[in-house]
Amino acid sequence: MISRRIIRTKVLQVLYAYYSTEEKSINTTEKELFFCIHKAYDLYHYLFYLVIEIADYAENRIEIKKNKHQPTYEDLHPNTKFISNQVIAQLRSNRQLNTYLDQKKLHWKDNPELIKELYLLMTDSESYNGYMNDKTRSYLDDRKFIEKLFNKVILVSEDLYNVLEEKSIYWNDDVEFVISMITKTLKRFHELTDADQKLMPLFKDEEDRQFTKDLFRKSVLNHNELRELIKEHSNNWDVDRIAFMDILIMQLAITEFLYFPTIPTKVSLNEYIELSKFYSTEKSRNFINGILDKTLKDLKRTEKVNKAGRGLIGEE
Repeated sequence: MISRRIIRTKVLQVLYAYYSTEEKSINTTEKELFFCIHKAYDLYHYLFYLVIEIADYAENRIEIKKNKHQPTYEDLHPNTKFISNQVIAQLRSNRQLNTYLDQKKLHWKDNPELIKELYLLMTDSESYNGYMNDKTRSYLDDRKFIEKLFNKVILVSEDLYNVLEEKSIYWNDDVEFVISMITKTLKRFHELTDADQKLMPLFKDEEDRQFTKDLFRKSVLNHNELRELIKEHSNNWDVDRIAFMDILIMQLAITEFLYFPTIPTKVSLNEYIELSKFYSTEKSRNFINGILDKTLKDLKRTEKVNKAGRGLIGEE
């Protein structure tokens, strides 16, 4: 589930924390790195459960209206298309989801106002009304609506972000990425999906898990060499005057140039320039791009970049 871009982002964040504390511990910071990655995986399951909670709220409202002293015809004959959505039913019965939620004790019991607000946002949305008023019914329609619910209602809810901020300092920055992973997961669901349907694993494979650990450790352990390379190619700038986050971005990029033989330098360069769009100013971005480009050319000229296998692509 966790992409390499997210891994790089998480490593950058913990690297900043590592250098910002007086008592530096590689082992402790590494544990923090994997902890914050696991929190993103918690959020993945937690947001799946949020849709079930919204459906439960909708069903409860229907029952309340049916039991009114003088129910209307509409109260007694409600549109149950949403609460009987086939994808929601599959999520309710999904063993992996339920086991994870139980183990982590994840629930929304303390946030009834959020559930109500999300329900109201949903029922006020164009996608909801179009879905509910369509007399035809198919599994694909049900799945597409749940995807829209995540991307057009849940993703843009300020109330959700406020609640998540109170629950975990890690979650607000992860919502957009996690919902993109949820959307990808839903596309694997089909009409015959049963309770044993697998959700995404935390890491794509063991190689990505090792990449996470190595990127952090190699960056820290080779700190002096990496900073010297940045200083050497900074056009006589005083390194102390360069924004600290910019230095860390360059430090990680050069770490990949030197110590990750299977990752093409073009991939590393593009990834960290992309990362700088979120953590640096536009002026800093151009500065980072220029220094990394000069550094890479020099490292290649002195044959310090050694790529193997698929990493040879684009290295000439």
